[in-house]
Amino acid sequence: MLQWAYPADGVLTHWLRAHPALGGRDRAEVSEAAYDVLRNLRRYRRFAETGVGASARRLAILGLSATLGRDALRDALTPEENDWLDHILRIDPATLPRAVRASLPDWLDERLGAFEDADALVDALNRPAPLDLRVNPLKADRDAVLRGLNDGPAARYQPRAMPFSPWGIRLAGRPPVNRWPQFEAGEIEVQDEGSQLLALLVAPRRGEMIIDFCAGAGGKTLLLGALMRSTGRLYAFDVSAARLARAKPRFARSGLSNVVPVVIDSENDTRVKRLAGKAQRVLVDAPCSGIGTLRRNPDLKWRQHPDALQELGLLQTRILAAAARCVAPGGRLVYATCSLLAEENEAQAEIFLASHPEFERLDAAALIGARCEGLNLQGPYMQLRPDVHGTDGFFAAVFERRKGGAASEQATAEAEGESAAAGLPAEAIAPARADADLDLEPESRQSPLSDPSAGG
Repeated sequence: MLQWAYPADGVLTHWLRAHPALGGRDRAEVSEAAYDVLRNLRRYRRFAETGVGASARRLAILGLSATLGRDALRDALTPEENDWLDHILRIDPATLPRAVRASLPDWLDERLGAFEDADALVDALNRPAPLDLRVNPLKADRDAVLRGLNDGPAARYQPRAMPFSPWGIRLAGRPPVNRWPQFEAGEIEVQDEGSQLLALLVAPRRGEMIIDFCAGAGGKTLLLGALMRSTGRLYAFDVSAARLARAKPRFARSGLSNVVPVVIDSENDTRVKRLAGKAQRVLVDAPCSGIGTLRRNPDLKWRQHPDALQELGLLQTRILAAAARCVAPGGRLVYATCSLLAEENEAQAEIFLASHPEFERLDAAALIGARCEGLNLQGPYMQLRPDVHGTDGFFAAVFERRKGGAASEQATAEAEGESAAAGLPAEAIAPARADADLDLEPESRQSPLSDPSAGG
């Protein structure tokens, strides 16, 4: 993992597959200790400057001590290692600088230090996240699922309703959810509460055309499709065929028949242009630094670099502009990231508004606050924090394309131009045409339910 060549979860999965003789408990202990080292790497490296033996072994000792407890290691260590570990455990982390205590690179400590209650924020980002589930509203009711979980073996994981998401269930520990009957039946999915709340901002309706512009593995697509009651047309765009392929089994379990996965070459793909001015809702969960997910992906703080943020920012601007062209007059555009950094969030929203006068900004905090009692937010954007809201760090801005006047005429002209460039007749821009032909390859236009894995 410390080579930073690949994401930590992928490295860990590959290693575990290469060691099939390990039992379930061993796998859990290795995983937990490895992630503890990633989470506390800067502090552990400072401690590892003392002692004897290989530095990687010292890091492993610290990770195992934190996750298994000091006494579990006593017989496995040399006398010198035991003395060293006892000395390290007497050090009060509160005496260390915040960047060392919370194991942040200096550049990230500086950025997060500008936030109100910065110490609480960085400490929350450095703690493991709970496991969040989402009920599939097309197939199940949350109260019924909760009763089923609490009446069975899953009760030991203390299932409870989330405070804000109407579909969310939070668990303690790391249960094998993918082997639960509710998961296999498509009644539940794993999804952070902050990610679930994005669907409330999109506010999908039955029969609409909706685009999930950066669908990834499909978590948000699944919820949007269920809230549409599997009606209308829901396009799941992504540049990664592998990510969309991983989403196909999830689509099949979900019971949805309105999802159309489409692999695009870029944000300017011809198939994107063919939808100019036609979608009632467009969600852009943009590629970002992922800083808001450090609780789950602690390697990101070491794999990201401030120089990469400028390139990410340019990509976010391009994607948002391309997605905006798909929005029909009166339609809604939601821009979201799992970042806490202003240059990926508020700055992108302001850049978009300055260059797209045909859109107006809606108060995302007011929109989500009207649906979630007790959610403490200050508008006009939605910014979630782990220390305040118990979610990953999420940002969202909501825009609406103006209906009347010059702005509407400009939007229509733009849609006509995009449609003509893509070889579509001008009348094809009508938003009501939710069955617009994208001239997809057979694999792309296949209904998820026609996948053999869907069981017919």
